Amino acid sequence: MNENRDMRATGATTAAVGGAAASELATNKVLRNTYMLLAMTLAFSAVTAYISSAMGFQLQSPWLFLGGMIGLLVLVNFTANSIWGLPAVFAFTGFVGFMVAPIIGLYVDAGAGDLVMQALGTTAVAFVGLSAYALISKKDFSFMSGFLVVGGIVLMVGVVASLIWDIGAARLAISGGFVLFSSCLILWQTSAIIHGGERNYIQATVSLYLSIYNLFMSLLHIFGVMDD
Repeated sequence: MNENRDMRATGATTAAVGGAAASELATNKVLRNTYMLLAMTLAFSAVTAYISSAMGFQLQSPWLFLGGMIGLLVLVNFTANSIWGLPAVFAFTGFVGFMVAPIIGLYVDAGAGDLVMQALGTTAVAFVGLSAYALISKKDFSFMSGFLVVGGIVLMVGVVASLIWDIGAARLAISGGFVLFSSCLILWQTSAIIHGGERNYIQATVSLYLSIYNLFMSLLHIFGVMDD
């Protein structure tokens, strides 16, 4: 009887080790696919931004930009588990790059190209630092879920309000809020992948892409205000 009990215990231990190994492999696969797709989408956004600039594309209504982003995000979420997920991701990120180019062009034309590079560099350092911290510490940031939901709603209300009314200096507060929100989202999303809460690399990629976009644009606005 003791021998049978030992055999069952050994079998359970082996199964647990095998399960842990399989989970780690799945996590590594999602991480690899997410960062690979993220790099590709960022590069694609840069290409579409260049095309937009070369075409002389002018600044459009922010309502058009916001509506297009929301519509394409819905499309990405709807197709994330199908073969159409990848084309949807590139459609979304390409659209963002194309529409943002005129905004960046305004800074460059005003002789503030150094602010663009400063915002870009700060965004890169922040993303790498936050991601590395989540990966190395393996801390579970799932406790941020409630904060991110509420924060996202508050910020979206603030964005819509800024499009309807002239809220002046409150725009700077909104940009600061997006910097904090995006930083937390990077930690939360990376943690979700590590701890098995996210197994869809397409959705993870879009989440991180949005974090990088919001972080960059918010920092650019803040640096622009500080530099008058």
